[in-house]
Amino acid sequence: MDSTTATAELGWMVHPPSGWEEVSGYDENMNTIRTYQVCNVFESSQNNWLRTKFIRRRGAHRIHVEMKFSVRDCSSIPSVPGSCKETFNLYYYEADFDSATKTFPNWMENPWVKVDTIAADESFSQVDLGGRVMKINTEVRSFGPVSRNGFYLAFQDYGGCMSLIAVRVFYRKCPRVIQNGAIFQETLSGAESTSLVAARGSCIANAEEVDVPIKLYCNGDGEWLVPIGRCMCKAGFEAVENGTVSSFWEALRGPQCK
Repeated sequence: MDSTTATAELGWMVHPPSGWEEVSGYDENMNTIRTYQVCNVFESSQNNWLRTKFIRRRGAHRIHVEMKFSVRDCSSIPSVPGSCKETFNLYYYEADFDSATKTFPNWMENPWVKVDTIAADESFSQVDLGGRVMKINTEVRSFGPVSRNGFYLAFQDYGGCMSLIAVRVFYRKCPRVIQNGAIFQETLSGAESTSLVAARGSCIANAEEVDVPIKLYCNGDGEWLVPIGRCMCKAGFEAVENGTVSSFWEALRGPQCK
């Protein structure tokens, strides 16, 4: 899911209606996009929620969320009360189907699971507004394991003046690759950032495993690590790529045994 690709209103759920507001805004390249903003800093006890539409998990075990946002510097707002905030909270809620309504899940932590409190590295002031200076922060958070068919994200404002410019949801995977004479299919990364997911390889045509079963491990960043074992050409065949005989599997991108 990438909110910047929306060609019409995002239509996310807000609670209460006086909180987050969907407006047309600009990204860092001054392209027009749909954004959400809130700025009720002069009213105390703010608790404004913004919920995305249902997002399908598509087999992923760990979800990554990239957020681009801008936050007003509380000290730059004249006569602002001490309740002004420069942070917001990120939550998620798992579900097997699109079951959310205006009142369900309840707008509170538990049933929502808190991922983190998000703070801005840079905030903007009235002077920046006058000079049309864009101070956009980018933060990435991840959560898992997830096991239901999908989930919702929620953003909680509790007294800030900010704009949520873009939200991108993604997962990581290791691509299909040929290594050590074997084919490894695309593999999703694990539920934790430190997870290593084992993948068994299939020897290329006319090759066979030697010593131990061939495996690779997919790490949390979608990179293949720790090769174990190898496939070698069967008797009567030799490793060839582009018609050239090679004795080094590591140098081959698409080897064949001929």
